[in-house]
Amino acid sequence: MKVLLVNGSPRENGNTARALGEVAGALAAEGVDAETVWTGNKPVRGCMACGQCKAKNLGRCVFDDDPANGIIGKLEGADGIVVGSPVYYGQPAGAFLALWQRICFAGGQFVKTKPAASVAVCRRGGSTAAYQCMNMPFEMLNCPVVTSQYWNVAFGRAEGECGRDVEGMQTMRTLGRNMAWLVKNLKRGDAVPRPADEPWQPMHFIR
Repeated sequence: MKVLLVNGSPRENGNTARALGEVAGALAAEGVDAETVWTGNKPVRGCMACGQCKAKNLGRCVFDDDPANGIIGKLEGADGIVVGSPVYYGQPAGAFLALWQRICFAGGQFVKTKPAASVAVCRRGGSTAAYQCMNMPFEMLNCPVVTSQYWNVAFGRAEGECGRDVEGMQTMRTLGRNMAWLVKNLKRGDAVPRPADEPWQPMHFIR
């Protein structure tokens, strides 16, 4: 069993990494492998709505000059997913959000139905808005959203400072244990299969 943790902060060893590290430690203590991948701090593309990933059934983005496809490849072998980001102006980091939207669109088949969770880290405010924003793709992809004892948020400004957020770190550990519990149960041979999807019926409201 393996859970992929995606660090969407431009700072590789900042507070987002510290919070995700607490989740990873709890997963490891429960016997679940945890791999953390950093999205980096180089320019990334937003989705251009070219549709080639769907038209050609690629399972990846046609643009291969940033971390999107590498992360899609790691998602393919993951049993669970945790994404984390700092909060900028009440939203997840823009570069992370652009990257994650492309990943979910081009590689959504490797996200769909897997247990998933989001982690937001902030100095003071906006954490719940960013947290909700990151959870929304999971709800569109039929993912069981893994909860904790509170919203998955932690507070800190200086590098690693969120480690002093006692309740925040406990929330991260509880999230890790809950994720481990769910992926273990879904891996059991006697797990009840997920109901089949109905054919998608997209519509809009322009008449």
